[in-house]
Amino acid sequence: MKILAFDSTAVSASVALAEDDKLIGSFFINNKLTHSKTLVPMAEDLLKKSNVSLKEIDAFAVNSGPGSFTGVRIGVAAVKGLAFALNKPCVAVSTLDSMAYNLKMLDCIAVCVMDARCSQVYNANYCISKGIITKLCDDRAVSIEELTSELTKYDQRLILVGDGAQICFDKMKEVLPKIEIAQENCRYQNAVSTAFIAEEKYKKGDTVSANDLQPYYLRLPQAERELKKRKGSC
Repeated sequence: MKILAFDSTAVSASVALAEDDKLIGSFFINNKLTHSKTLVPMAEDLLKKSNVSLKEIDAFAVNSGPGSFTGVRIGVAAVKGLAFALNKPCVAVSTLDSMAYNLKMLDCIAVCVMDARCSQVYNANYCISKGIITKLCDDRAVSIEELTSELTKYDQRLILVGDGAQICFDKMKEVLPKIEIAQENCRYQNAVSTAFIAEEKYKKGDTVSANDLQPYYLRLPQAERELKKRKGSC
């Protein structure tokens, strides 16, 4: 079973190819280039270098959100187009779930955070023990202040992961002196984790058609948020 996975939910972008719990290859960039110009070419190059054709792909996976509105749409659109053309299933993965998977080999509370601006982060927390990941809350948009207060109840090792990790670390370290920030090589959302989660979901029949695949947002689009802000709320 071959899975081609995509992530373009924030500044970084990546694609990964996995088969039967084995990583065949991946590309990752974090250089602020436009995802619409880089994502599909990266996938094409990865397949070429892996000597795998699109027709051999059994399912296409994507981090469908939360994340940047534009980035999420680009990733979902790319997967919808490929899957529709080849009549293949899609697997939608929570961006936050894929970030927690980056820390699968550690025993900790993974605090997955993406910069949502407006003093908020997209967040979900996970207990990881002996390779088992247990989600502790639903995906949500939460203020950094509220998240900091919530994390004080945990005695376990706390590790921030995601593009919002540095922002949160800088604001939390005084209140939570033991909080850690994930190393660079596993800090950001990456299609490698998306691919492995997608394999598990595919085996359980948790797939959708190209027509049914949709972006997953936790907040209103920026235009609507700015309208509310002008009216006195963020």
